[in-house]
Amino acid sequence: MKEALYYKKLEKYVVQCNLCPRNCTIQESATGNCGVRRNIKGILYSLVYGKPCTVNIDPIEKKPLFHFIPGSTTYSIATAGCNFHCLNCQNWTISQAKFEQVAYRIMPPEKVVEDALKNDCESISYTYTEPTIFYEYMLDIAKLAKKQHIKNVLVSNGYINQEPLKLLCKYIDAANIDLKSIKEDFYKDICSGKLKPVLDTLKTLKEKKIWIEVTNLIIPELNDKLEEIKKLCEWVKNNLDKNTPLHFSKFFPMQRIINKPATPEETLKKAKEIAEKIGLKFVYIGNTNIEDSENTYCPKCKSLLIERANLSTFENNLQDGKCNKCKKKLPGIWY
Repeated sequence: MKEALYYKKLEKYVVQCNLCPRNCTIQESATGNCGVRRNIKGILYSLVYGKPCTVNIDPIEKKPLFHFIPGSTTYSIATAGCNFHCLNCQNWTISQAKFEQVAYRIMPPEKVVEDALKNDCESISYTYTEPTIFYEYMLDIAKLAKKQHIKNVLVSNGYINQEPLKLLCKYIDAANIDLKSIKEDFYKDICSGKLKPVLDTLKTLKEKKIWIEVTNLIIPELNDKLEEIKKLCEWVKNNLDKNTPLHFSKFFPMQRIINKPATPEETLKKAKEIAEKIGLKFVYIGNTNIEDSENTYCPKCKSLLIERANLSTFENNLQDGKCNKCKKKLPGIWY
């Protein structure tokens, strides 16, 4: 076990975890809300340090990151646990499990970086569950990876306090943040969380010059109202940038939300239309086979720059990050 960062000791062996906005007060021998940070005699420990339950080599497009080294592979890791409890979680068997209930392997940070190098991965992604809850493990890996010129990718719900986030930003190159809704009620009822900390995370990542892409999963009858989608798009444009890639993702019945239909393709197309009308330049649709929904076009001359399908890049016509025809520079990290 590894002693946790960002906690304070209270009276009678009680501690308060200050890693995420839950700020859990944890009694002796108990764990926090995420299930993987335990108070042992007044010291808070990470139970999952060096114990990933999932390790894969993925295309970077799977994160999804479309404007970040397209066509490259990323070494993806996760541990059990999460600080959200989304009713529709697709990885609930590991995110909502106690770490003792999930098979894991022993992989110290050095081993993760070694494997990433051995497999020619240009980045390491902290993903699948919620990397905030394995913060110490992620941070130590990211420090080592940076020394080896391997990039670090955060795939997160954005539910983290500002102090630990700002430290992490020194080592993170790109992030995809899941902005689940622009409504507080959705976060409360569906995720057991709050909206404002997620918006604060996005603003801080922007301020720290981390490359950001945003994902919004559209769930019928829960966050699919066109006015809500419009407000989310306006927030992204006004607080991040018109060039921030926005990924609308198709919902399929999952875990505890099985009484809703899959997102209609027309809803996804309408969301993309709304986003583009508001002024967002790079809008994509995921989890579907809608033709042309993953391609990137030059915002100036409209040439096809990157052809994608099923979260893989097939053609890349960029030259030094610029359109090969009109030479306009495309926002992103291309090397």
